[in-house]
Amino acid sequence: MANLVYKRVSTDQQSTDRQNLVLDEAGIEDPVVFEEEPGTSSRLHPLQRPKFSELLTYARPGDAVHISEMFRLVRGTGHILDVLDVLHRDRLALRIHDGAFSAMDLTARHPRTGELLSTVKFMVQTLAAAGELQRDLQRELTYDGLRAAEAKGNKGGRRPAVPAGKTDDVRAAYLEGRAIAALARDHRVSRGAIRTAVADFLPEYTASAPGVPAPELPVVLDMPGKVADFLRAAELEPAERAALAEGVTVRRGQGYTLRVTAVPAIHWRLLDLCQPLDGTAAVPAQRKARREYENRVSAHEAPAT
Repeated sequence: MANLVYKRVSTDQQSTDRQNLVLDEAGIEDPVVFEEEPGTSSRLHPLQRPKFSELLTYARPGDAVHISEMFRLVRGTGHILDVLDVLHRDRLALRIHDGAFSAMDLTARHPRTGELLSTVKFMVQTLAAAGELQRDLQRELTYDGLRAAEAKGNKGGRRPAVPAGKTDDVRAAYLEGRAIAALARDHRVSRGAIRTAVADFLPEYTASAPGVPAPELPVVLDMPGKVADFLRAAELEPAERAALAEGVTVRRGQGYTLRVTAVPAIHWRLLDLCQPLDGTAAVPAQRKARREYENRVSAHEAPAT
């Protein structure tokens, strides 16, 4: 019997780190991995996806198909039932290692009719509908949060750097005692941009050579999974994208945190980008996750002088 592992991510900015962690913890022996190209949409029917089709061609009766969670393979009730029919036809087992479906035997059939048990079918339909509702609500809340931010005059995306013509004003105000956070609000830029403009005035600054600022040292911070999921779908600069891609996933109960190693300026820019999660339209868990990340990032803010 072969163990066939299937992996998929919806965008080319996402990684399979979390799936890898779940599947590694499952202790699958001699896995044969089939991984879709990054950006393979969940809207594409599973039976039409190249790698899943390749998996079905490779499989033999008695083999087991392993996935980290159900929604990596299917989207919606119709997809689930279609896939279960094909797996039953080809006599393949399905092993789901995380999420609501992990405790269910989705291949259980009536011994006489051979049809999917009515109780299994009911649970599949109910959980699939609940999963679709959760994803739709999250998209709606994120959109509402962005609209609310725009109504207050806040624009989405990464804030710009300090304009060249304003740099001298920022530096002078900082030397006069103006706080970094206040300067960021005044000039509508991120605190990281202000730090860049006044880098040689900061207490931790030490120049390795005349006129050459010492580089910031990276720090390791735990980013809540809900924040990481939001940021992976956001418009990021290459350095910010790399910091997320190189993060280490740490399982915490049903959720996870992403252990990100980056210079403080990167953490501050990522915090700015997830501002919609702090809006009134976001769900409480999202607001709590952003506040947790903000508390961790704030510990590395340069003290105001």
